[in-house]
Amino acid sequence: MYDLAVIWDWIEFSVRWLHVITAMAWIGASFYFIALDLMLRPNPALPKGATGEEWEVHGGGFYHTVKYNVAPSEMPEHLTWHKWQSYSTWLSGAVLMMMIYWVGGELFLLDPTRADLALWQGIVISGGSLTIGWLVYDQMCKSRLGENPTLLMLILFALLVAMSWGYNQIFTGRAALLHLGAFTATIMTANVFFQIMPNQRIVVADLKAGRVPDARYGKIAKLRSTHNNYLTLPVVFLMLSIHYPLAFATEYSWIIASLVFLTGVTIRHYFNTMHRTGKGPFWTWGVTVAIMVLIAWLSTAQSGESWEEAELRELTAYEQRFASAEGFEDAYYAVLGNCSMCHAREPVWPGMYWAPSGVYLETAQDIARHASQIYLQSGISHAMPPPNAIQMDPEARRMIVAWIRDVRGQ
Repeated sequence: MYDLAVIWDWIEFSVRWLHVITAMAWIGASFYFIALDLMLRPNPALPKGATGEEWEVHGGGFYHTVKYNVAPSEMPEHLTWHKWQSYSTWLSGAVLMMMIYWVGGELFLLDPTRADLALWQGIVISGGSLTIGWLVYDQMCKSRLGENPTLLMLILFALLVAMSWGYNQIFTGRAALLHLGAFTATIMTANVFFQIMPNQRIVVADLKAGRVPDARYGKIAKLRSTHNNYLTLPVVFLMLSIHYPLAFATEYSWIIASLVFLTGVTIRHYFNTMHRTGKGPFWTWGVTVAIMVLIAWLSTAQSGESWEEAELRELTAYEQRFASAEGFEDAYYAVLGNCSMCHAREPVWPGMYWAPSGVYLETAQDIARHASQIYLQSGISHAMPPPNAIQMDPEARRMIVAWIRDVRGQ
């Protein structure tokens, strides 16, 4: 039978690839239209209802774009809708989250040192928080706060800080930051699906029926699009953060995640102003650098789990399954002799100060907890350890493979 772990890993890789591609398309389209909207220039010769135009050159050709603030007088024969980039990004991300943090929840989602939860409870919190977050945000936008965009953004920031802290009390460091990103991305995609697209369909229906579209629908879409514009960069950071333990595996990771949203505001403010006026406020870069320096400082204020605490920590059911398998002792010493000099709470490898990806491989509990990763990285593949660091003996790799396959009954 073909190794199911290999099949699963390739499925995960394929979904991740799709997620990255669709996210690039969505972010690219979003940034382009924001920039285009800000660069529009008035022209008395424009058709009735048009509020601005922009000339651009790209790929050897010239493009002339005209914007109608509400709608043209007649429905055009051809109309391109920009929606599937957003939908595909969210759907592929949801599938990826389910594969990693629901199916693999015992390892990647739950942290028993933070909250004693069953896997099904963690999954309910994971999925339910995304839905509740959108409902709260949507009601805020529909309330009187919608008439005060600045106050609304401040309250939204407070909500994101609260969610960052809350996730950090329940999930692993990786899962906490990933879920904060998913929480924000859900708001962004739901804006498109539940507000922007329905309002645009109403405008199209009015045009087809010969009615004059109501300008308020464009105003609603504009508010939601502005929020999406400022939330995009922090979401990208949060999705990338799972590869950097200084972001997710520190005592103040929830504060780091919160501060990143401020950098999203300062960076986008610079570019939005530059597109509108031709010159951006350079002070925004100073603020951005200052925030990143603060983030870097916070990332070093980590306590983490000590060696003694790890030794005393009781094995979870997932860890016990691997630690009690035949061949574990051989695999344990194979990993200890080839991996623990880097994957340690205090690495001894020259120039290395933190364990790569925040993965510790020192105790029996550590190795049992990361069994599947060890199998894929050092058993059936030669990804680890790096060949320019240590030449791992083939017999050591065979011990790891035999251990895992014994657990799985292969």
